[in-house]
Amino acid sequence: MRIACPYCGEREVGEFSYLGDASPKRPHYTIDDGTDPAVLEEAFYEYVYLRDNVAGTMREYWYHGGGCRSWLIAERSTLTHEFKSVQAAPGAGAAKAALQGE
Repeated sequence: MRIACPYCGEREVGEFSYLGDASPKRPHYTIDDGTDPAVLEEAFYEYVYLRDNVAGTMREYWYHGGGCRSWLIAERSTLTHEFKSVQAAPGAGAAKAALQGE
């Protein structure tokens, strides 16, 4: 399997580490918002531990540790393992440096 890094080009999958589903959104709260702690606990439990087992295309986080050390978001078919698109994850690694002109 090969992944097309937006910075390094197409590389073997062994250069990358899989993190998981890129779809879940972290629950937002502030200390003084008055939300019941049990509700927050349940929301974080669902965010951390509960994932859909998608049979089809899903967005995933990948880390290019054997190359530019950037976090990437890939759309990949879980049925065929085909990568449909790969883009830099916002605010991390080489993507952040490119945005800042470094």
